Amino acid sequence: MCISNMEIHLLPSSSLAPFMFKLVSISILTLLSSFAFGTNQIPRNESDRLALLDFKSALVDPLGALDSWNSTIHFCRWYGVTCGPRHQRVVGLTLESRMLRGAISPSIGNMSFLRVLDLQNNSLHSSIPPEVCRLSRLREFRLNDNALNGSVPPGLSLCSNLEIFNVNNNELEGNLPVGFSTLSKLRQLQVRANNLIGQIPISYGNLSSLRVLEADINRLDGMIPESLGSLPNLYFLSLGQNNLDGIIPPSILNVSTLEILDLSYNQLVGSLRPEMGFTLPAIRSLSVADNHII
Repeated sequence: MCISNMEIHLLPSSSLAPFMFKLVSISILTLLSSFAFGTNQIPRNESDRLALLDFKSALVDPLGALDSWNSTIHFCRWYGVTCGPRHQRVVGLTLESRMLRGAISPSIGNMSFLRVLDLQNNSLHSSIPPEVCRLSRLREFRLNDNALNGSVPPGLSLCSNLEIFNVNNNELEGNLPVGFSTLSKLRQLQVRANNLIGQIPISYGNLSSLRVLEADINRLDGMIPESLGSLPNLYFLSLGQNNLDGIIPPSILNVSTLEILDLSYNQLVGSLRPEMGFTLPAIRSLSVADNHII
């Protein structure tokens, strides 16, 4: 080894001081920046709390159902709010029959863990905010018995986990969303007593999990799709009080799981088959009154 030939230069202590001070200063600044960045970030569940407060601010609450929605307790303990135990994120908002008045805040779309939205039997008005289409985990959507207007947001077809969609007894307009046919988990599609127009999409025959299709008391027209007869789990089909025409598709009269069939008050023609008692073994209620059926 040639250690004897190496030249080692040592800085005097007076020269080291500025260098060490600069190094320590940089380290402290880095640490403080990291700390500041971490503390200034909004906690993930804070977005849920802010969304709930926005939701509250848009409503009139005569019964004081939302009085607990304040800073004295954690939002997961607010009335009507359910949080998941792991992340403390809102998974359920259940405020049915509380006489709430007002519009649904678009901020509701920020509660990305929401699975159940139940605001039925209130006095909510205005349209359904399209921001609800961001709720990819949503399973139950219950806004029935309100005064909502506008159309059904077609983007709800992006909520692939949706199982229950109930907007019965509102003032919704427009067509049935064709995109709903991609909701493979949808079990209940309930749009009764609105102002919906247009035809029932043929593609609804792809809703293999569908058990309830309730679309009576609207202004739907055209023929009843033959494809509805291919729904393997259908037990409740109510299309009465519309403007439907044509014949009753033979495939529907062969759905062995069907228990309730209401096609009354339309413009249907044709006749009922005598063997229907055998092809509909589970039928409990059948109504075809006020048509042109013989």
